[in-house]
Amino acid sequence: MNILKTGHWVARLAVCSLVSGLMAFSGPASANKKDDTLRFAYDQAPESVDPYFNNVRIGVIIGANVWDTLIYRDPETNEYKGLLAKSWKQVDDHTIDFELRQGIKFHNGEDFDADSVVYTLNFIADPKNKVTTQQNVNWIAKAEKLGKYKVRLTTKGVFPAAIEYLAGPVVIHPAKYYKEVGPKGMNAKPVGTGPYMVSQYTPGKSITLVRNPHYFADSPKAHAKIGKIEIRFIPDRQTQMAEALSSGVDFIMYVPKDQADQAAQVPNLQVVSGETMRISFLQMNMRDGSPLPQLKDIRVRQAIIHAIDRASIAKNIVGAGARVLNTMCFPSQFGCTDEGAPRYTYDPALSKKLLAEAGFPNGFDISILAYRERNQIEAIIGNLKAVGIKAKLNFLQYAAMRDMNRSNKSELVNQTWGSFSVNDVSASTPVFYGGGSDDVTHDKQVIEWLNKGNNSVDPQVRKDAYKKALDRIADQAYGVPLWSLPVYYVANKELSFKAYPDELVRFWEMSWK
Repeated sequence: MNILKTGHWVARLAVCSLVSGLMAFSGPASANKKDDTLRFAYDQAPESVDPYFNNVRIGVIIGANVWDTLIYRDPETNEYKGLLAKSWKQVDDHTIDFELRQGIKFHNGEDFDADSVVYTLNFIADPKNKVTTQQNVNWIAKAEKLGKYKVRLTTKGVFPAAIEYLAGPVVIHPAKYYKEVGPKGMNAKPVGTGPYMVSQYTPGKSITLVRNPHYFADSPKAHAKIGKIEIRFIPDRQTQMAEALSSGVDFIMYVPKDQADQAAQVPNLQVVSGETMRISFLQMNMRDGSPLPQLKDIRVRQAIIHAIDRASIAKNIVGAGARVLNTMCFPSQFGCTDEGAPRYTYDPALSKKLLAEAGFPNGFDISILAYRERNQIEAIIGNLKAVGIKAKLNFLQYAAMRDMNRSNKSELVNQTWGSFSVNDVSASTPVFYGGGSDDVTHDKQVIEWLNKGNNSVDPQVRKDAYKKALDRIADQAYGVPLWSLPVYYVANKELSFKAYPDELVRFWEMSWK
């Protein structure tokens, strides 16, 4: 057994031993309820706390709690409600006018008004400012001030998903402060209008949020109930679980199925699970100069897909709530379909035949970049080995993995994507196949279809364009759609919370029982 796997088995044995020791424990769940502090552990640190310069889920979670958007989408009804905007009007296909709420202040005391909305939207729309996920903002042409509490937003083209984005990743910064400090300063000392304020931040280690006592009364988010949220960045999942079992933390997420099953037996813990919008897939780097030119051969790409037992891994390792995917999007998203797309069954014999036809009867070596779900990738590596493809795992923090991929140093890449909780294909497939910095195939026809889907006013035209793009991605085996990812949450039994499919942890809704 290799050192990597040995280390994981030792850690799991330690967790199992701790579970056994706590099985008979029946005392109070934790003292954290008494000091009104929720302790949360997460495996990835955000590259930046400024939501526009981060695309790791923990950054999205922090962003939703510290900042507000113009519009709020109710996670249960999907109804759009005014948040920082009191109301809005679609003037024409390219223009939306907003009337803003009055009397709101940012955490530093700066007044919220049209200046902050206009400055934020124009700043993020400017490509020179290099927002990390351009698809979230590159549809914005400009914002104009019509009055102290009135703003006009113009889109570059017809962009029917605008309201969905304005209710998701497009947060509003304080104009005066952001002009002064920029993204680096916003990361160092974050300032929003949200139900929580950042009181302390040590990059790479921890961030502490405290309840905003001046949060505005009319917000659909409502006032936070728990006084303090302490978030620690703990990369090792076994360490997180050990902390939860010993009441060192009150809340963890993305717990592997086997550990969640063990935690469910512990009296002072609760386990909640469910499917999310997050999809898992493999990218295959086909660019010129790629370290593995074999991936340019469609037979090799098809062999990789046929080698992976997706149904078995989804059922036995990913867990309840996972479903096998056939196209590169989440099924509930507008425009997502797998109807008519080719199906790649688990067929090791066919995989070997395709490899032989491509000139690799004995397989070849390959590197897989990944940043989470290690146990799932290890299962994939086992499948590939069975057909002669010897895969080596390079497990990194997300930003490092992303930068290697963007700089053409990747071969296979395991991506997971939650679409910033935007329920529209424009937030998923185009990010990785639309010609941007994360696209490793650059198929001009796919790019054209995705752009048409993103910018048409006709819903049927959008659906047709997305279907053509998704079908071609599948037909050409440009990647491996794997499965939707459920989330297993393990929490202190004294904590009252609700899990949502969009993976947003709404601290402001949580309370102690």
